[in-house]
Amino acid sequence: MRRNGWTLMTLLCLAAALVLSPLIDAPKAWAQDDIAAHKACPYCGMDRHKFAHSRMLITYDDGVDMGYCSMRCAAVDMSLNIDRAPKVIQVGDFNTKALIDAESAHWVLGGKKMRVMTKRAKWAFAEKADAEAFIKANGGELVDFETAMKAAYTDLYEDNRMIREKRKMKRMKMKQKS
Repeated sequence: MRRNGWTLMTLLCLAAALVLSPLIDAPKAWAQDDIAAHKACPYCGMDRHKFAHSRMLITYDDGVDMGYCSMRCAAVDMSLNIDRAPKVIQVGDFNTKALIDAESAHWVLGGKKMRVMTKRAKWAFAEKADAEAFIKANGGELVDFETAMKAAYTDLYEDNRMIREKRKMKRMKMKQKS
């Protein structure tokens, strides 16, 4: 059946595309709005916009998504929520700050660049060449996601100790001022 040059099938396809297009673009829009949805890290309170280059966003198998300032805080959450499986893990690309798939990212472990919430930095890059250029300028080791995540878990004890000491010093300085 034709109406003004349009077949019924064409109209149905256009209608389906209009209905489904928000679903197709939703992850992209959602990823761009992750900072608005999760302004501060739930574990350390750090501003995720300021740390967009290290932030992580995890969507669990129950549909809940959580935003963190860094891999360290994401590891804390995954430890505490052992019965929830991560469905999607995203991380901010160090250079562009855009969210990328954490499992396929090229990770740099260590180096001299100031780190986020850890003694040993863990940076993600969408492009291997960018990770290699970073290593050339700042040191570190090119690793995969599993190695970086294992390092985050291994480093937790020392990181927590470092954070406690920093917070203790901050409280002492505040007491001295008052």
